[in-house]
Amino acid sequence: MAAIQLANDPISSRLRIGLVAPPWLTVPPVGYGGTERVIALLADGLVARGHDVTLFAAAGSDTRATLRTPLASAPPFINTGRDDETFHALTAFLAADEFDIVHDHTTLGPVFAAIREDGPPVVHTLHGPWTPGVRRTLGLIAARVHLVAISHAQRAANPNVPYAGVVHNGVDIATHPFCADKEEFLVFVGRINAEKGPETAIDVAHAAGLPLTMIVKRSEPEEWEYWDHVVVPRLDDDITVIEQPPHALKVELVGRAKAALCPINWPEPFGLVLAEALACGTPVITRPLGAAPEIVVDGVNGFLCESNREMVDAVAHAGDISPQVCRDHAAQYFSADAMVSGYERVYEQVLAGSRTRKLFATGR
Repeated sequence: MAAIQLANDPISSRLRIGLVAPPWLTVPPVGYGGTERVIALLADGLVARGHDVTLFAAAGSDTRATLRTPLASAPPFINTGRDDETFHALTAFLAADEFDIVHDHTTLGPVFAAIREDGPPVVHTLHGPWTPGVRRTLGLIAARVHLVAISHAQRAANPNVPYAGVVHNGVDIATHPFCADKEEFLVFVGRINAEKGPETAIDVAHAAGLPLTMIVKRSEPEEWEYWDHVVVPRLDDDITVIEQPPHALKVELVGRAKAALCPINWPEPFGLVLAEALACGTPVITRPLGAAPEIVVDGVNGFLCESNREMVDAVAHAGDISPQVCRDHAAQYFSADAMVSGYERVYEQVLAGSRTRKLFATGR
């Protein structure tokens, strides 16, 4: 019988783990790419724990794991034909017998896992929302794949499928320098669309009488359309816009800011930007949607606001929040180490269940 594990204790057995990343971006990504950044931390963290990890990822990825790149170069981001993703994921699953467990992060991986009659168990992390298509597909094959949610909110959004667990995403605390001394400006980090609410961040900053630095991703046509029609009319000399800067500059700006404005308009499954801001010691002002209440403790490391007016009031009280409390909260609950430990526990439970089923199947 396996020993009982404490919250952040590594498991004792050395596992052969196959990690399957999406094919579109390098691991870690050069610019935008929260999923790939999480996978990079997970791969390196598992290697540091002594596991034998093989990462299937885009060419040009940088990892401590053994890297396999099924495609010669990263294909255009989420191309319509899906041929590249099919080849990428299928290559990984044809090699599944090399591993004790496969941890998939792709769209098509669960499908390949479901049609396998034997082989190692497959864990799948759902990084996006429960769209109708995802709900239908994973509902059909949930009994054959061990599903992990990235928040309790995501899990609660679909209680009709079994889960192997909930593991919050992690950030590399060491690469998010702590900044205790805040300056009189606000920061927004995110894609340009209605879900992220960039125009709301501008409106709140204007009403609060503070400059706003916007660190944005606006590379897709629909993002530029939203920018031109919704955001541009609100811009003035108090708004500074920076397009996907290097990580060091991004975290410097986030760390110096009085608060991070994250006025989301949708039930976001996690919200990596929120955890990154806290890691820098910066309080977060956001809405109580999706996983935000799992990350932000109202009045402790930020504010959960129902309206723009409440956000403006929160800006006035941002100085009451301790930067050290923000940092400590991120380090305790949303560090890479905490995430790796969470997935190790999932692997151990899944493998224990798999061994039990095999014993029953053989009558032993």
